[in-house]
Amino acid sequence: MIQEDIYTMQDPSIAQEFADYATVPTFLGSPIFEADSVLNLVIRFLFNLLVGFVLVRLAYYPKARRKDWYVTFMLFSSTMFLLIFLMENVKLQIGFTLGLFAIFGMIRYRTEAVPIREMTYLFVVIGMSVINGLAMTVSIVELVLTNLFLVGLCFVIERLVGNTRQTSKIILYDKINLIQPEHRAELIADLEQRTGICEIENVEIGHIDFLRDVAYIKVYYQLQDNEPCTINDQIKPKS
Repeated sequence: MIQEDIYTMQDPSIAQEFADYATVPTFLGSPIFEADSVLNLVIRFLFNLLVGFVLVRLAYYPKARRKDWYVTFMLFSSTMFLLIFLMENVKLQIGFTLGLFAIFGMIRYRTEAVPIREMTYLFVVIGMSVINGLAMTVSIVELVLTNLFLVGLCFVIERLVGNTRQTSKIILYDKINLIQPEHRAELIADLEQRTGICEIENVEIGHIDFLRDVAYIKVYYQLQDNEPCTINDQIKPKS
């Protein structure tokens, strides 16, 4: 108590800080309500939510049409932001924060292989949430510009690539006489006629079973507008 009196005599601002802290109601040692902190949380959360929505809904979704990843990105963004924001408020070490970010960034879902495009967007969403949650010392203009740069870069890249979406399927093919290089045109024509896939761009010959006269073929083609493709084509059918 004597030490606190000495400090307050030397610096009046410390006395004001002690007075402000004493007026804040607490429960179990934690303040119940701090207007500035709550307002900061709400504004930053809404800003992060808006940026995430623009990125996912306007840049990612029009081409992918994957509602499952739409939900995943939005929930990841909000959860990561709140986690990082609260950790910054309790003054955790930055090394621990970055370590947790790395753990989230390396997540792989066991039920389905994550495509590289979705993994990239997941990394961007997590990165923006970390920036918005940790950037407490930079100006508002710098924070807004950083988010605009990331979102703008995604838009530019998507426009440069175009609206086409290439995907692939693994097919168990029974006409192995057509898998030879000199019959490539006949192979593609037969695949398009039997599968209904238009404009097959490329085919890869995989495992060949001469005993059963079948071969695994990977077909690359362009998806039509609004056509979903969520099946895991890496799983081969059972023999």
